[in-house]
Amino acid sequence: MDYIKTEDYRAGTSTNIVRIATYEDFGRSDKQLKRDLQKTRKLLGEFQDTLYAHNKYSVLVCLQGMDTSGKDSLVREVFKDFNARGVEVHSFKVPTELELDHNYLWRHYLVLPEKGMFGVFNRTHYENVLVTRVHPEYILGERIPGIHAVTDIDQDFWDNRFEQINNFERHLAESGTIIFKFFLHLSKEEQRQRLLRRLSLKKKHWKFSPSDLKERKLWESYQHCYEEAIKNTSKEHAPWDIIPADNKKAARVIVATILLERLKKYKDIEEPHLDVKIMANLDTYEKQLHNEE
Repeated sequence: MDYIKTEDYRAGTSTNIVRIATYEDFGRSDKQLKRDLQKTRKLLGEFQDTLYAHNKYSVLVCLQGMDTSGKDSLVREVFKDFNARGVEVHSFKVPTELELDHNYLWRHYLVLPEKGMFGVFNRTHYENVLVTRVHPEYILGERIPGIHAVTDIDQDFWDNRFEQINNFERHLAESGTIIFKFFLHLSKEEQRQRLLRRLSLKKKHWKFSPSDLKERKLWESYQHCYEEAIKNTSKEHAPWDIIPADNKKAARVIVATILLERLKKYKDIEEPHLDVKIMANLDTYEKQLHNEE
């Protein structure tokens, strides 16, 4: 969309989340935004077909945000026109015992997108520097040598983990994975309204948990941890984009536009050419099929 300047959403080392707006509508109605998304996601779907045929790159889309920030509905709406075989979505919940028997990145390695595929992480490896930082006692479950108590987890621990994540993503990028990382930036008031809707609408009751209210009390801690994670891990090969999320329809259009604009810069992603011998005999093959009539 020509009214969206995608570079405006790119995060950097000086990012201050508090000063970044959480609402945007570009002066467009919901109907206009819905139509804009339909156009953009159709082009994304066509690109995915080409990516699949080209089979040399993969795309990893990472979504992070506070509860109710719209991650699930964004996945549903932005990737609606994709061929089902070309995109896989993974949501990472509390680590299982098996996962805790490995390093914290292990479960993410297992489900990385293969070449030609889009992979969407709905909550990601960044949970390991967000939830665990707000609740450092969770780190003890990882049974890391030298970490015996919460007091053993200092700033160096988190700095090392940021560097581990940077190395993980650098390795992916160098191997042909195109990485996108989106923080859905929600206001505390909008979250309150969305939680109230979950309580008032019977069909949304299943989404509500009392723990949502407990985590909400830690809002400022989470905002600080998000800012620290974003500032320390937004790199050229794996940039963060901060998306105003109070208006879901606009957020979807922004994400879809960023995806399409950056992916189109990969001029080498194109459908493979047929073998010269096959090309030379296309008329013959066509005649064979017509003769079957």
